[in-house]
Amino acid sequence: MSLDTEQRRSLLEALIPVAREAGRVILDVYSTDFEVRGKDDASPVTEADERAEAVIAQALEAIAPDIPLVAEEAVSAGHIPQVGERFWLVDPLDGTREFISRNGEFTVNIALVEDGEPTLGVVFAPALERLFAGAAGVGAFVEEGGERRAITTRTPPAEGLTVVASRSHGDANALAEFLRGRPIAALKNAGSSLKLCLVATGEADLYPRLGRTMEWDIAAGHAVLAAAGGCVDRLDGGPLTYGKPGFDNPHFVAAGQRN
Repeated sequence: MSLDTEQRRSLLEALIPVAREAGRVILDVYSTDFEVRGKDDASPVTEADERAEAVIAQALEAIAPDIPLVAEEAVSAGHIPQVGERFWLVDPLDGTREFISRNGEFTVNIALVEDGEPTLGVVFAPALERLFAGAAGVGAFVEEGGERRAITTRTPPAEGLTVVASRSHGDANALAEFLRGRPIAALKNAGSSLKLCLVATGEADLYPRLGRTMEWDIAAGHAVLAAAGGCVDRLDGGPLTYGKPGFDNPHFVAAGQRN
């Protein structure tokens, strides 16, 4: 049985300070001459990834001990729980390459998946001091500058789409081919799950991802976008779902408006 709206609202509020504390731990490492190591899949990892995941895992165990946790660094270490109709998906530091290059475009991501859909998510960009959150039935909002304001996706303007693409990944030729024939007003680059959040706030209209991602990379941003009125679909038009074997995603398109 899925949570009701008030349960999701309460859980969302409980997760915000958790994401902020994970962000504080990340910035503590960010300010040092940290070491970068390689994982088995050749992706980079730092002390910040591991410390932030520990903070989040401890908090989620206290908040909802009955909900299994799928977290990036734990999965990399071989700790993969059995997941059912409800589970957490956590990427403690999405955009590790952005973290290493010190451009600020990295995020803390905490999502709840219910029946294959991300129904609740928090995305915090600590270096940018922007926190995005949303849940099904609750709506979506951003906290920045000491204020909270509701966010919704926009109808694309007449002059064309604003498209956001990965700063560190992706195939420029594949993206150009995908966008061929569409009216494009601007193309922006951004790191991490911020791309999904930019669509959620109406700062962009479309985010095609034509490369490999894992479920924990995008679940929280997907939840925020869905709560703001947007969608994330596979290239064949079907909805992107979660809890897949191996937690790999197919190519997908995130949009503020479903065509």
